[in-house]
Amino acid sequence: MKRTESFIEGPILGPLLRFTFPILLALLLQAMYGAVDLMVVGRFGQPADVSAVSTGSQVMHTVTALITGLSMGATVLLGQKLGEGKPEEGGKVLGSAIALFAAVALALTAAMLCAANPMARLMQAPAEAFSQTVVYVRICSGGAAFIVAYNVLGAVFRGIGDSRTPLLTVTIACVANIAGDLLLVGPCGLGVAGAALATVLAQGISVALSLLLIRRRGLPFAFSPQDIRFESRHTRRILRLGTPVALQDVLVSVSFLAIAAIVNSLGVIASAGVGVAEKLCGFIMLVPSSFGQSLSAFVAQNIGAEKRDRAKRAMLYGMGSSLCCGVVLAWLSFFHGDLLAGLFARDGEVIGAAADYLRAYAIDTLLTSILFCFMGYFNGRGNTAFLMVQGIVGAFLVRIPVSLFMSRLEPVSLFRVGLATPCSTTVQILLFLGCYAVTAAGDRGMEPARRK
Repeated sequence: MKRTESFIEGPILGPLLRFTFPILLALLLQAMYGAVDLMVVGRFGQPADVSAVSTGSQVMHTVTALITGLSMGATVLLGQKLGEGKPEEGGKVLGSAIALFAAVALALTAAMLCAANPMARLMQAPAEAFSQTVVYVRICSGGAAFIVAYNVLGAVFRGIGDSRTPLLTVTIACVANIAGDLLLVGPCGLGVAGAALATVLAQGISVALSLLLIRRRGLPFAFSPQDIRFESRHTRRILRLGTPVALQDVLVSVSFLAIAAIVNSLGVIASAGVGVAEKLCGFIMLVPSSFGQSLSAFVAQNIGAEKRDRAKRAMLYGMGSSLCCGVVLAWLSFFHGDLLAGLFARDGEVIGAAADYLRAYAIDTLLTSILFCFMGYFNGRGNTAFLMVQGIVGAFLVRIPVSLFMSRLEPVSLFRVGLATPCSTTVQILLFLGCYAVTAAGDRGMEPARRK
């Protein structure tokens, strides 16, 4: 495949930035998915429709987080095999991943179709939007196979060093989603169902295009339909690497839902303000997220090639580059949060509440430049169990308790409530530093054996 890239030799910073930038653009387009759905439904639908899409999107976001985390196992294992100079193993890894995630897709589709009603009730969907929320979740769940396939294909492309193809496919999917929303929600008048159908169809187009590109360009290793089977060695490894990441992503998502519930108890202005701020934070965090994802593939190849020092240097380059962007985003969030919030809200009180909360997130914008690169580094090393532990510690032992404590201090300040997130990030970074010291010592101990 012409657009794959080897990361185990030559300069580090240039290839890392070239690999990261398409990932950043792809994440940006994915973030626009939900925003476009809400904008179109808000333009043509009723407030209950907006509520249904918002609530249903939260449910599907958690499902997507589960699949994204699990597919990280395929990214890391494939990258390590290529780094080890064993491309013949690549086809077997891909075949095991396809078999595994096909089973996941079937189970997930059945589970979500049955759980749509209970999930809407658990999310406390308003009575007037309850049935529409269930419709949205069920239609999107019917297309769960596309969600799974899209994320698995993206994991494969990243594992072989190709970040441009996922950008192309998600761009076309985003355009298709916008067109589908405008047609199905607008002239066709399908409302919430139209938004859900547009999302599913767009993901299906993305998957079909990815498969077509693979067929035309080929892969950097041999692959045949006979490779699609549960090979226990690779299947267990994919699950061992991906399951902790999936659990962490889901539990972290749950922790932010808990914070939203805490803020909701403070009144409608606080709830709306934090809702706007969280939407903005989703875009602000795209830069460190993209560096984290790119480092997972970059480090995996170098670990497979036994180039551990090069993997460490890549992590430091990623931290420095992400931090440069983080300084600008932190400045905007801290001093001009009202201007940013004005993009999504018109009410002065809501804008003020969002700006107050964003000042705390400005601190976290700097810290996540370090945290996400640590996560990418340890993902690439295959230390995903530790990632799960630190994520749970940060979410449930720091973020939720601190936000609950701050919400009870008088006078109530959303800035203080928002400080729970940088407090959690700080603890997680300290945990990573401790783990990094331990693994660095282990790497030094392995050097004499490798020289022999």
